[in-house]
Amino acid sequence: MSTATLKLYDYPLSGNCFKVRQMLAWLGVAYQAVPVDFFPGREHRSAAFLANVNPLGQLPVIDDDGFVLRDAQAILVYLASRHDAEGRWYPADPKLRGEVAQWLATADEITRTASAARLHDALGYHHLDIDACRAGARAVFRVLDDHLAERATEGLRWLASAPEATIADLACFPYVALAGEGGISLDEFPALRNWVWDFRHLPGFIGMSGIFPAGPA
Repeated sequence: MSTATLKLYDYPLSGNCFKVRQMLAWLGVAYQAVPVDFFPGREHRSAAFLANVNPLGQLPVIDDDGFVLRDAQAILVYLASRHDAEGRWYPADPKLRGEVAQWLATADEITRTASAARLHDALGYHHLDIDACRAGARAVFRVLDDHLAERATEGLRWLASAPEATIADLACFPYVALAGEGGISLDEFPALRNWVWDFRHLPGFIGMSGIFPAGPA
């Protein structure tokens, strides 16, 4: 287990911050959490945060001995590249890396839609167009569900063509699992529900508010 300590600017209810906490747990990397009052304090939009942490006013951010990196997906790539010597989470094979990158981009679309719907319903961001958020989330969920259903016919469970989950799955997972908090049901996406179930049963899964560890399958 690594003894190096990095700082994670964190908000417990953020699915994007969860991605980083979960990756750090799986990699056994010690870190110091720096709490940010995202809601209701909106500290991430404060002048000090914008000037000193992230000019985009977003979470998460890490500071690894002076190396500051923002964006959840970028942080996952960095952490896996630095700390996963076996290459399980971010495989070295060029085709697999291409697939992972494809789903990391999809994770951004999930954040733009499903996460935004959750912000509207759960955290009072009522200026967001909730109908557009939900429609966009269902569209990207359909892509995920169709892909995972096809994967299942090939004996595969994960987004990339790897035998184990990768950072692609971690990047896409939380706001799918939390979709109900934005008024989006997964009832019409059976393959996606199975994937959420499988992910929650991975050894070492830590969970967060609204997504609880399921234990061994």
